[in-house]
Amino acid sequence: MNTQLRNFLKTLGPGIVFAGMCIGVSHLVQSTRAGADYGFTLLIAVIAANLFKYPFFEFSSRYTGATGRSIIDGYAKVGKWILWIYGIITIITMFIVTAAVSFVAAGLLSNLMGLDLTTNWWAAMILGVCVIILASGKYGALDGLLKAVSVVLLLSTITAVVAAFIKGRPAPVDQFIPKELMNAEGLIFLIALMGWMPTAVDMSTWTGLWAEARIKQTGYKPTLKETLLDFNIGYVITAILAVVFLSLGALVMYGSGIELSNSASAFAGQLIGMYTGAIGPWSYFVIAIAAFSTMFSTTITVLDGYGRSMERIVQVLFEGKKKALYFFWVIIIAVGAFLVISQFLNNLKSLVDLATVVSFIIAPLAAFLNYKVIFSKDITGEFVPPKWLKWLAVAGLIFLIGFTLIYFYILAGK
Repeated sequence: MNTQLRNFLKTLGPGIVFAGMCIGVSHLVQSTRAGADYGFTLLIAVIAANLFKYPFFEFSSRYTGATGRSIIDGYAKVGKWILWIYGIITIITMFIVTAAVSFVAAGLLSNLMGLDLTTNWWAAMILGVCVIILASGKYGALDGLLKAVSVVLLLSTITAVVAAFIKGRPAPVDQFIPKELMNAEGLIFLIALMGWMPTAVDMSTWTGLWAEARIKQTGYKPTLKETLLDFNIGYVITAILAVVFLSLGALVMYGSGIELSNSASAFAGQLIGMYTGAIGPWSYFVIAIAAFSTMFSTTITVLDGYGRSMERIVQVLFEGKKKALYFFWVIIIAVGAFLVISQFLNNLKSLVDLATVVSFIIAPLAAFLNYKVIFSKDITGEFVPPKWLKWLAVAGLIFLIGFTLIYFYILAGK
């Protein structure tokens, strides 16, 4: 193995973890739902969201490549006010987002186990196990296993879509009326879809925190090229899979007259049914286990990401060095997520839409923070983004601000 490949393998990790986090609610729920409800109409929206959000995620990895530190530290260097804003954003979102991903994971586990327990108690068990794993420091070994299971889901999804394409889209049921996109309900779903496509912009800081951990683990500080290659691999995977999940919903459910359920466990059954319908009944347990494992991985990654970011925010703002803050925040977030879930029983769509809409509303601010830091005086030479990326970021800010204003306009008209 040559030195260049060996060094890249030492770098590889944060981008893959990022992809594992993204392939959760945004893909399994929102992308599938977009295809099921609107066919291929929202394909351009999925592509646009991935394109226009790209610079702000790239800026986070670029900052870490330049400094060896998370962009959270960059916020403080530009001004503590930026870090205060980011801290407020994080507190606003962390309970709702964690609730949404653990709620979907609970639905998949309920469907897999077939036991008569309410979704919030399945979620409580999942969150409890996640807290124990993170507290014990065993996440690294588990993460490797879950990545392997995620590959199973990836291959299964592609297989199901190819099979669905070969079969062809079934004829719509009699008197099928397509959902209207250009009304309040349709536009709000559009904004919700793009809110987590590929994920929330404020989560972009996590790649830097994971990259820091990777550097400590391997003792190797990667070059900018290696850091960005790792990130781009993860980002491209998530973008492609978003299209794949939308296609699965469009090919299997659009025009069928079947509504995706508001119950987490019933939705899980419908989701797995799409695969078994395309691949065959024999694949049920393989898909069910892979889908749950993917969402479990997303849940534990989200808990870890929020725990790390809140720990760093508090440390930088108050110059503290207490590592126990990480576990404190993980427990607080898990408890808060459980309380949110308890308010949304049998209302999966509302919880997911709430989480994704909130993420989209704060996306322009989170994107601006990353833009402000990456073009600060701390970033010089080869680490300064190229002009095309700067202009794409400007276009991205206009895109995010425009749709946020549309959302508030819709709310005002209700």
